[in-house]
Amino acid sequence: MRKPNEVHPLTGTRVLVGRARHQAGSLSLSLRSLGASVIEIPFIEIRKPQSFVPMDQALKNLKTYDWLILTSVNGVEAMWERLRKLRITRRQLKHLKIAAIGPATKKAIVKHGFKVQMVPEEYVAESVVKGLRDEVKGKRVLLVRAKVARDVIPDSLRDAGATIDVVEAYETVVPVKSRARLRALFKSSARRPHVVTFTSSSTVRNFADLLGQSAAGASKASKFGPTLAKALRNVQFASIGPVTSATMRELELPVAIEAREFTMGGLIRAIVLARYAEPLV
Repeated sequence: MRKPNEVHPLTGTRVLVGRARHQAGSLSLSLRSLGASVIEIPFIEIRKPQSFVPMDQALKNLKTYDWLILTSVNGVEAMWERLRKLRITRRQLKHLKIAAIGPATKKAIVKHGFKVQMVPEEYVAESVVKGLRDEVKGKRVLLVRAKVARDVIPDSLRDAGATIDVVEAYETVVPVKSRARLRALFKSSARRPHVVTFTSSSTVRNFADLLGQSAAGASKASKFGPTLAKALRNVQFASIGPVTSATMRELELPVAIEAREFTMGGLIRAIVLARYAEPLV
């Protein structure tokens, strides 16, 4: 017979999930199934771009592209919404080879009835480049992504000989309504989370902004204020992967947990392993 802690290894652990409200459900559900007490306060809000004109123009000219690269589920859904509005059919996309940055993005693409030709070994931009470098010379590539994103993919693929157009499918903003809830949470020793999850660099930057950090590189003394700084010392910060971890270190948030596989499942497994190794605080 299994011991209870093997069935529910996160029992007694409070976990703060900061994903956008419409995306928090699956992560929260998985954590709860392992016994965690989940607190949902979004660090990020997904909004439509200020203009769809650049993306619409690219989608109307899909016949001129050889590859389509999608880097998030949000990008997939935003693009398909525009395809529907423009009445662009699946047949007009059949010639495209499609690359997805990871399994969740691939699943979202497949749901719409398309095959994915390339998913990188590691679910980061650098691995996308590695997988496509030898495929795109002399080819036209469309990259659909968030407004603010690293330029690793476009810069590297241009160096590899591709002609690449980048269009914004959505933008991420700070959900200002979360500020008071987040500050109150960390000031309460009875409710304060044991673990805070970060699933992207944007969630890290917004978390720091919501808790009062004025800018990257601010002095330690002024970053969060003495009360919050003391509270944060008793929290484990969990990262979905190395890019997110780099942003955490840039903002002086210690990386206590990092997923080995850069997925939600990998993040959850890393949290479980860390909580087995650490006593509850």
